[in-house]
Amino acid sequence: MKTKDTLLIGLMLFALFFGAGNLIYPPFLGMESGTSFWIAITGFIITGVGLPILAIAAIALVKDGAEGLASRVHPIFSFVFISTVYLAIGPLFAIPRGATVAFEIGLKPFVQGGSIDSIALLLFTVIFFGFVYIISLNPTKMVDRVGQWLTPALLLAIVSLAVASFLKLEAPAQDVSEKYASSPFFTGFIEGYLTMDTIASLAFGIIVINAIKAKGVETHKDIMRHTIKAGMIAGVGLAFVYVAIGIMGVKMASYGTFENGSSILSSGAELLFGPSGKLLLGFIVLLACFTTCIGLTIACSQYVTKWTTKISYKTTVTVIVLFSLFVSNLGLNQIITLSIPVLVMVYPITIVLVMLAFLNRFFNGAQLVYCGAIILTLIVSTIEGLAMYGLKINGLQTLIEKLPFFQLGLAWVVPALIGGIVGYILERYTNKKPLDTKTKHVA
Repeated sequence: MKTKDTLLIGLMLFALFFGAGNLIYPPFLGMESGTSFWIAITGFIITGVGLPILAIAAIALVKDGAEGLASRVHPIFSFVFISTVYLAIGPLFAIPRGATVAFEIGLKPFVQGGSIDSIALLLFTVIFFGFVYIISLNPTKMVDRVGQWLTPALLLAIVSLAVASFLKLEAPAQDVSEKYASSPFFTGFIEGYLTMDTIASLAFGIIVINAIKAKGVETHKDIMRHTIKAGMIAGVGLAFVYVAIGIMGVKMASYGTFENGSSILSSGAELLFGPSGKLLLGFIVLLACFTTCIGLTIACSQYVTKWTTKISYKTTVTVIVLFSLFVSNLGLNQIITLSIPVLVMVYPITIVLVMLAFLNRFFNGAQLVYCGAIILTLIVSTIEGLAMYGLKINGLQTLIEKLPFFQLGLAWVVPALIGGIVGYILERYTNKKPLDTKTKHVA
């Protein structure tokens, strides 16, 4: 495969990852971390860039992709979990959220408000999903359309905003906020995984692998090699953008108090470019959301058609687009409220699966290790997710709150470790042949 092809696939992957949420977090981190920005952004990049790229590599590492990885726990678990992931990052939450965020930042500031907002949202989403539908119908051209045109346009717009802020905003960094005062690196580390891109990697992995195969790459080793290269290209792009708009957040802290990253970017764009700044920001957000929605639509459609031949790819795309159109008109706040608890349940399981994929050879792929780690992670994350819906199981909730790292949203970490260790011990004493970690095992 040519270097140009790898570059285009890497740019496509960058655009797929880079949604509106990725624009909002770094500026707010910059504002709050102040003089500790570089330490905080380093932690953010490790989880906001490192984990998603590792997940993409893990999907390429496993013969049957995300389904194959989850099947190491159990085939039934694989079907239920992967289906839940695709629904969460697809038509139930992520795709509609992308469309509504594009509307909120790209168009809503220019409409009157009130009942007109609902009409404008409907018209906007009809046009938005119309274009998503057209491009998604031919996934083989995804690399050319996104890699050659949309990604460079997105990067150019972001660079314009970042360069202008670097040259025109001369305010010094403010004192670090209380949130980042004690441990700026670890706080940034936690904020990075909230981008939820690691979950999206399970869906985007198949797009990258199919794009590489379409270029004539056949062997598993070569597919993985090119996947890692494409992932590195996307990672460098993401890291650059995070630092650039993070610095903008650091400087904007001197110009007022802001509730979130969106308001920082909006105010900064208007301050730098006047009224046209809002248009530039709207263009950036629109492209970011558009490319992500296309990628998710394609990934979800390919997943459905992989399981059944009775439903065509075109029909699946049509259903996903129409359902996403309906959900998006519920409004951004409603979508976010419904989606966060589900993501709280799914994300820890995804992280554990990715980590186990890379540790696989050390325990010779023992199924009980996967089962032990995933079962305890699933219990903890499910209890926390249900609690966010108001369904608290008092005794279990009290126990969860006593676990290490609960306050950081990482209560699942220690149970996952314990489950994996117990599974390893059980595997050794229930299996007639002792585990040989030196035995070669295809990951």
